[in-house]
Amino acid sequence: MNKTNKMADMPVSKLIIFMGIPMIISMMLQAVYNIVDSAFVGKIEEVGEDALNALTLAFPVQMLMIAIAIGTGVGMGAVVSMQLGQKNKKQASLATGNAIFMAGIIYLVFLLFGIFGVKIYITSQTNNLLVIDMAISYLRICCVASFGIVFFSIFEKLLQALGNSIYSTIAQVVGAVVNMILDPIFIYGWFGLPAFGVKGAAYATVIGQFVSLLLAFVFHIKKNKDIQNSFVYIRPSLSVIKKIYAIGIPAIIAQALMSVMTYGLNLILGRIDESVVTAYGIYYKIQQFVLFAGFGLRDAITPVISFSYGSRNKQRMQEGIKYGLLYTIVIMLIGTVLMELFAGALLEPFGLSGGTKAICSSAMRVISISFVFAGVNIAYQGIFQALESGKESLIISICRQFLFVLPIAWLFSCIVGDNLNRTWLVWITFIIAEGISCLISVMLMKKIRDKII
Repeated sequence: MNKTNKMADMPVSKLIIFMGIPMIISMMLQAVYNIVDSAFVGKIEEVGEDALNALTLAFPVQMLMIAIAIGTGVGMGAVVSMQLGQKNKKQASLATGNAIFMAGIIYLVFLLFGIFGVKIYITSQTNNLLVIDMAISYLRICCVASFGIVFFSIFEKLLQALGNSIYSTIAQVVGAVVNMILDPIFIYGWFGLPAFGVKGAAYATVIGQFVSLLLAFVFHIKKNKDIQNSFVYIRPSLSVIKKIYAIGIPAIIAQALMSVMTYGLNLILGRIDESVVTAYGIYYKIQQFVLFAGFGLRDAITPVISFSYGSRNKQRMQEGIKYGLLYTIVIMLIGTVLMELFAGALLEPFGLSGGTKAICSSAMRVISISFVFAGVNIAYQGIFQALESGKESLIISICRQFLFVLPIAWLFSCIVGDNLNRTWLVWITFIIAEGISCLISVMLMKKIRDKII
């Protein structure tokens, strides 16, 4: 069964699983980069928690970088799937080439930010000189050498859109393994190398990302036979770029708002205590394994529904929505149970002090209650994108990651004051935000179902 027939004929319940499992693994492995870095830098002698705080402050920019690159890839993937559903290989190739062109622009922007903007950004969040120095060093390397992650995100989504998600996963796995091997070597100075500390974590990360890019590019050339590779298609076309970002901008904003939310929460939690910022940063990286699983499944749902939408197959569209929601809820329930049962064990690798560990454990157990609501919201965002309803996807992103988070968190932080025993109040913010956003998602889906399906 070739790739196009697979998208058209394989039962939707099986197709989402077939495409989703590699995507889920791939997305979860994106969390590995930051989890592994944090685990190793947290055990640097004498400055472990300061190093963890430095990575937490740098993290929103890394998220923003990935958000823009992946959002561009998601938009390209949806356009490519739709065009192939209409048997238009030339337009699919144009979408691919223009996404590669935009990846070059994205890299240039973050290269310039890495050179000129990092210090201003980091010093806006803390006055701790040691943390500032480590955070600037780490983030500058990640931005200046962001070529790997930006272009990998494009080829990853292209492999996924054409039903070759297993190869994008292989590329992601190999890069993650390289990162894990190099982390202790560079951070602690093994095998006669100097101990680079936090800089070593950055070097390991960008090398791993470049390895992933190299493999993904090779797989694209060998496996994506429906795409024509020529510099002619890389020449920018405003109409094609508009199509990509009509779908991609909501996806970019959805993930970029995570960056804005994290930056805002760093400022809000810093009003309570620096240890709360560190605790939230560690929690956030752990919970990515659950939420990124939802993102991975969403990225399988989107091309399945988009292909069916392009070929006007109403039954397969409806099945894509039904099974996409069902599988997402199951994943989120499993994630909730794991967080509740193993919160303490999951924190062991980070070498946290007793107080910071207790705050982080509280965050894991309280916020995980919101996972099912979050999963439904994430699934609906992918469904909306596939049905060319980017505005609705954007509304959900704004609600769940900005409108109902930062104001409520700020209010609860005022109640908490400097009493660390009451920080659990701030974590309730996420249950409220995801729950309200879920109700809004259901209402928007009803309107889209009546109008489009």
